[in-house]
Amino acid sequence: MKKFFIHTMGCKSNQFETSIIKENLLNNSFEEVKRVADADYFILNSCSVTHKSDNEAFYLLRNAKHKKTNITTVLTGCIAQIEKEKLLKNEFIDFVIGNDDKLNLYKYLEMGEKYSVSDVMGQDKFSEVVLSDTSKTRASIKIQDGCDNRCSYCIIWKARGKSRSASSDFIIDQINNFVKAGYKEIVLTGIHIGQWGKEFGLTLIDLLKDIESKTNIPRYRLGSLNPTEINDELLAFLQKSGRFCPHFHLSLQSANDKTLRSMNRFYKTDFYLTQIEQINTMFDLPFIGSDIIAGFAGETDEDFEITRKNLESSGLTQIHTFPYSVRKGTIGEGMDGQVSDTVKEKRADIIKAISREKYNYFVNNNIGKIHEVLIEKHPDKHSGNLKGVTGNYLSVQIVSDRKDLFNTLQKVKLTEYKDGIIHGAFVE
Repeated sequence: MKKFFIHTMGCKSNQFETSIIKENLLNNSFEEVKRVADADYFILNSCSVTHKSDNEAFYLLRNAKHKKTNITTVLTGCIAQIEKEKLLKNEFIDFVIGNDDKLNLYKYLEMGEKYSVSDVMGQDKFSEVVLSDTSKTRASIKIQDGCDNRCSYCIIWKARGKSRSASSDFIIDQINNFVKAGYKEIVLTGIHIGQWGKEFGLTLIDLLKDIESKTNIPRYRLGSLNPTEINDELLAFLQKSGRFCPHFHLSLQSANDKTLRSMNRFYKTDFYLTQIEQINTMFDLPFIGSDIIAGFAGETDEDFEITRKNLESSGLTQIHTFPYSVRKGTIGEGMDGQVSDTVKEKRADIIKAISREKYNYFVNNNIGKIHEVLIEKHPDKHSGNLKGVTGNYLSVQIVSDRKDLFNTLQKVKLTEYKDGIIHGAFVE
């Protein structure tokens, strides 16, 4: 039996697709191992959002060959899709499998076909692949792939192709199967889930209405949304829902209008700052995360100062930030005013400090509150305590060893936030 070790980089869509790859391999006489040294195949599901992620991918592949010279390395994901056949010239890469092809990766390994990268730009239909994995506490369902935006900084549309949606019927069937398997929460993922359904003349709210009327899933959570895709109708629906987890992730990218224009982002800062206020007013302690790129081309010190002030005054909970990485083949590559790496890192550090302050403030506002917590299927590795996640996306530990509570929804009072850990107690 051939043995494999798989490593995943990047977004939740990649994580979902890795689950598909693993399930297919396990169902076709492959065995998963926990160490590269024990594997016949090292599979890397790559991300190409930044140069740093590219470099990390190549390091991991080289390192696998270094640890075990006769191991077969398989590169899939966004780097494979963008760079294609030329990657096989690298002595540390044996297989190159594209983004859509990886859903059947086991077939290429069985046949010894070392290169398969389909043209994702020519694909019009979503690949409706069923996942039945029951090892995790929350089930992810990929509802959409691709992106029709052409943001100046981004290469992902070339790696993922045009926006394509899974049918509502397929999604509902998947959710109902997970409900039968005992799942209490699902996460709707994709590259740009706010574009779901547009080829069918539908919108995301149509799908959510189907989920609430045609399934009994107790909780659902949404992936990242563009601010322009959040309207009053959607917020009103989610506010009335008894199943939506009050957890938003907004793809913002900058808090300066000039930078947003040069990024090809079609909204203004005041628009989404007002939107964040609205969300905080409509929902009880909602978690509002975001993405911000530090040091995009043309961003001056004055521009960044505006971003800093806007982020500080915003009602965000947490900010995921990273320095701008020039991607070959994007509009941003040829733009004037490229910012030095030193300045980009400094700006990213400032935003990270703002994020830490906001997150700590949010957590402390939750202390003393009672939340519904989904208890994970596995206790915390270090403390042995039960752990779980609140609807508003806080990870909580409870001193208990009751395995009968695994994968159940429990009322928990958050009691303390100490050394980065939120502690809670069951409410009788």
